[in-house]
Amino acid sequence: MSRALQPDEELVELDAEAVRSWCARALDALGREREEIDAINVYPVADGDTGTNLYLTAEAAHRAVEAVFAASAPDTAETVRAMAHGALLGARGNSGTIFSQLLRGMAAVLARGRDGDHLARALAEAARAAREAVAHPVEGTILTVASAAAGACAAGGGLVRVARDAHEGARTALAATPGQLDVLGRAGVVDAGGRGLVTVLGALLETVTGRTPPDPGTAPLPPAAPREECAGDGGPAYEVIYLLEAGDAAVELLRSRLDALGESLVVVGGDGLWNVHVHVDDAGAAVEAGVEAGRPHRIRITHFATAAHAPAPGERARRAVVAVVPGEGLAGLCAGAGATTVRTRPGEPPTEDELADAVRRAHAREVVLLPNDADLRKTAAAAAERVRAEGVRVALIPTRAAVQGIAALAVHEPGRSFDEDVVAMTAAAGATRYAELAVAEHRSFTSAGVCQAGDVLGLIEGDVAVIGQDLTETARTVLDRMLSAGGELVTLVVADDTPPGLAADLERHVRHGHLAVDTTTYHAGAGAPPLLIGVE
Repeated sequence: MSRALQPDEELVELDAEAVRSWCARALDALGREREEIDAINVYPVADGDTGTNLYLTAEAAHRAVEAVFAASAPDTAETVRAMAHGALLGARGNSGTIFSQLLRGMAAVLARGRDGDHLARALAEAARAAREAVAHPVEGTILTVASAAAGACAAGGGLVRVARDAHEGARTALAATPGQLDVLGRAGVVDAGGRGLVTVLGALLETVTGRTPPDPGTAPLPPAAPREECAGDGGPAYEVIYLLEAGDAAVELLRSRLDALGESLVVVGGDGLWNVHVHVDDAGAAVEAGVEAGRPHRIRITHFATAAHAPAPGERARRAVVAVVPGEGLAGLCAGAGATTVRTRPGEPPTEDELADAVRRAHAREVVLLPNDADLRKTAAAAAERVRAEGVRVALIPTRAAVQGIAALAVHEPGRSFDEDVVAMTAAAGATRYAELAVAEHRSFTSAGVCQAGDVLGLIEGDVAVIGQDLTETARTVLDRMLSAGGELVTLVVADDTPPGLAADLERHVRHGHLAVDTTTYHAGAGAPPLLIGVE
């Protein structure tokens, strides 16, 4: 909802309805300009998704604001806090994460006052907080544009004057970014994140004046700019993002550890809840650092395309795969194969919004979605339908286990037609029987009899088939039952907390008892079931 002003009417205070209107206008503006911003994204990685990430972050902020209005009649403080908190929870990418911290910085000041002077101080606090969140601030980026906006309106004044000065200062700074960052100058573009911030400030100016803001002045993308001139080539292989519940002291240690692991480190938030963003080669180590610091969740790992195969900035890839996986080891495995991954933790399945966002992040015209869980099929179908309405061709392969997803990904071939690829991946998944070992949490009746708390359960195709006391022995029994119906390849996916030598023991067991069967072992890392088994 956008608040409509009467002709020649201007706001003097940024009340709750005005903040709501600003949030809605910013989302609309980023939606209109998303592809244009994506097209100029060459820093820190030329992956053409800055506009999309800013839009998704603003969308999360908008949902949070609308939720508080649906529940009550919030004041300005409640509204700006909801906007900032929503952005924190939904932040995407480097620029989206910084944007969420800008909103958090503004919220801290706007909660105390609604006039122009408070807005000027809010923008100053936003710029300070954002720089503090970035491990190694770089000029010529969204940080520069934010600082310029704050500096331009530092004298304060009425609400309209402050909003206009901030917007003009941001536009001027944006135009100068190609001269501050070599990669922008070589590509002939302004900074994409800064461009998005000018759009958001333009939405603020429109909110308080009722008039369309001046054009941001984006520099055009040159024809066929060579990819090797863009930042990110030869850089870290993965983008890792997660929410983290942790104390301040633990987060400071986490910053140091992640800074040593990679680059583009941004840690935003506070009061026990943080959003962590980093580019690394070892995605598992980045997630493990979060586990040691506190409780990470909503973990997203994205594999950056290589320079030789990635599309030009802003151009959608032809095809991508999105896979839901348990454990950071499997996430790294699938991301290494080119898939966009969504991490799931015990008791925390991904939501429809998270799956839809992952499909969008894949930034492709055609997407294959692998839910890898029978219970996620309806959620995944709803997410796929939402993104299809946005013009993306999405095929949902109803994989019921991670090993089926691995089998499907192994035969994925982007060079063939979409239909042929989906048929081949579906056939590979369907030909993979699956099993899982779990530990019973309490006494229960199962299809294999009564189990007690602590018993090892062997589930084949989702049903309890074996109840045992020893993980290794139960795994052998499950393997033998599955292979009694035939098979040529066994896939073992082993979690971190299993007995040492489990995988080696099971590989020997298969070799000795089933001479014609090959075995492949993957390590799932933390957060996965003790053992997943696939038989093809």
